[in-house]
Amino acid sequence: MTSPQSAYRSVVRELNRALTSAPATRSKTIAKNFRAVIENGRQSNPQHFDHDLANALTFMRSQRMHKMLLERYNPLHDMSTEERVKATARRVGLDMPVRENGGEGQ
Repeated sequence: MTSPQSAYRSVVRELNRALTSAPATRSKTIAKNFRAVIENGRQSNPQHFDHDLANALTFMRSQRMHKMLLERYNPLHDMSTEERVKATARRVGLDMPVRENGGEGQ
């Protein structure tokens, strides 16, 4: 089993990788509260808490890997429906026709 310090550091590293904002703009209260949760959890039931912390770490790593794989193999996943249709049409060499919103023939 890993030491409590290494488990804490691993979770902090995963949190830093998951966050998109710059370190200087992150809220300091979140870090304080996280540290307090870790300390209180260790005092109540250390063995059970270490297991839960390891599970949380595995979950965060899996989420990050899933997001990375989605971006790599499905580049259209974060686009709107209209953008996705245009990008798909461009991929096969077509351009989408310009829609007229005021036309009665639709």
